Amino acid sequence: MRGSILLVAALVVLAGCAAPVSPGTDATTATTPTSAASPTTDSATTATAIPTTSPPSTTATTAATATPTATPTASPTPEPTETFTPASGYGPWGSEPVVVAVETPDDDRDYAAFVTEATAFWETNDARYLGYEVDYEVDADARDPDIVVHFVDTVPECGGQTDAVGCAPYLTDARQIDRPETVYIRTGFGDDSTVDIVEHELGHTLGLAHGDEPAELMNATGILYTLPRTNATDKAFPWDDPNFTVYVDDANASDPDAAREQIRHALDYFEAGAPGMPDNLTYTYVDDPADAEVRISFADTSPCAAGAASCAIGGGYDPDGDDALETYSDYRVVLVDLDTEAVGWHVGYWTAHYLGAEADEDKPEPFRNATYGERRSEWWT
Repeated sequence: MRGSILLVAALVVLAGCAAPVSPGTDATTATTPTSAASPTTDSATTATAIPTTSPPSTTATTAATATPTATPTASPTPEPTETFTPASGYGPWGSEPVVVAVETPDDDRDYAAFVTEATAFWETNDARYLGYEVDYEVDADARDPDIVVHFVDTVPECGGQTDAVGCAPYLTDARQIDRPETVYIRTGFGDDSTVDIVEHELGHTLGLAHGDEPAELMNATGILYTLPRTNATDKAFPWDDPNFTVYVDDANASDPDAAREQIRHALDYFEAGAPGMPDNLTYTYVDDPADAEVRISFADTSPCAAGAASCAIGGGYDPDGDDALETYSDYRVVLVDLDTEAVGWHVGYWTAHYLGAEADEDKPEPFRNATYGERRSEWWT
């Protein structure tokens, strides 16, 4: 019977809020022009005003908190295995050091160091978790090893699972051992997560099943982080696909029908192929906010920064655990006490931002240094 730890890369949902912080001069009571804002990061609440002829703006920054979450995944139930009383003081491997060889892909990572760290964990904690002594000798090129730790791009089917990140024999007695035993470890994870996987799989070769102590390590699912990936702010298109669902909450809009028409003009502008933006975008309106990747609402006060005319709050995934989003999953635009005629411009501004144009000079022309009147014009024509 082979044990496995299943892939649960930590697709951590982060939220970032960005907003203008100038006094609400784009609102219905405005008498002078103001500007929207462009965030500098999507894992924090950061606002930076667009230079205009308005009074100087201030900058507000509030760090966001990332909370890793794991998605429970079904795991194989270990088949009943006959167990035997080990020799006094030792487990299935006996009193001699367990010789571990390492087979690696052709890259420059020090996989043997990961295995050495994992074996040191069990040597240090053998009495606590195993109830017997174990000693390892890691020799990457050992000719006659007891165990071969094989790092691979894809782990072979393991206990009926095809998405495992590791696989190892579940051994409780010396008579079960068929030297050399092979332990498979999937590549592509960060150093700490790779060590965790090796420790987990070696635990199976020491007689531990899923859920045994240390349970955080031996559970069939866990939080794993990948090697560093490109952040969403550095990608040309930071989404998984170009088809968006949209929910509009017009409860606080001064003219709901006109506001919806403004929103439609803005999104149609991008769907038709806005300059510098992807040319295959689609926007489908839905009635349930839970089904929407884009949510647009109206408010009397900004949830992001005092005095903001509009702001956007983005969510997404952080598989490499660096507290920065690598892929967006959704964003919310909040319009604060705006003139109805300015609604479309603000929606378009944030749409361009979350399509990869964080810098204003990368946005389509209508969103670069737009004047008070230009924001209320039919800029989409």
